[in-house]
Amino acid sequence: MHLDVQDLRNFYYRSALGRAAQKIIRAEVQAFWPEAKGQTVLGFGFAVPFLRPYLAESKRVVACMPAPQGVISWPQGMPNVSVLCEETWWPIETGHVDKLLVVHGLETSEQPSALLEECWRVLGPGGSALFIVPNRAGLWSRSDRTPFGYGRPYTQSQLESQLKSHNFLPEGHATTLFQPPSEKRFWRKTSGMWEKLGGSLSVVAAGGVLLVLATKRVHAPTGRVLKDTVRKPLGVLQPKPEAKPV
Repeated sequence: MHLDVQDLRNFYYRSALGRAAQKIIRAEVQAFWPEAKGQTVLGFGFAVPFLRPYLAESKRVVACMPAPQGVISWPQGMPNVSVLCEETWWPIETGHVDKLLVVHGLETSEQPSALLEECWRVLGPGGSALFIVPNRAGLWSRSDRTPFGYGRPYTQSQLESQLKSHNFLPEGHATTLFQPPSEKRFWRKTSGMWEKLGGSLSVVAAGGVLLVLATKRVHAPTGRVLKDTVRKPLGVLQPKPEAKPV
């Protein structure tokens, strides 16, 4: 079940914990995608907190928000790029997206297979998709104080297996949000330390969010390929001589 768009906006833009999560996840997204000059970037779910770095140089940025979630105008003070859409039917041409970012979309979907098929459809040749989901082993998926406490959390192997079954090829992954999901002053002041320790922490304090980068896999045609051959090449037609008057 999708969260309400107002709750998502309030978390990322009006709470200290949400702003910290936005900053950390955005840095990971930019590590995968340093730039998008001249490209089409699409976000699905509630991806707008992480799309802003691509507004300046990309060819086009679109934020698709599913109808059960709702939509908000974004970005503020600029022409709106947000659109309300059906969860598995986006107003995007087939194969026209260079970068696809899915946040708060896959884990809350009631039709994950159909959603991944739509992701595959809109992604163009050579394009990449970045899926951000709650980590089953992390603390964030166990607390309903944040949006990552809703829906189905994943392990890395679970997410990659699901992507492979829908013709995506996983090519990279990362884990982030090692700080506890708490608004208490102590945890806010020490959040930077927890993020730096990151990889050396035990599974009890594993990162709260998984990021998996995948590309669109297109199968080569199978079966016998028929080739047309020209048995007798066509000769060049010569113009007939004109009749001379008597």
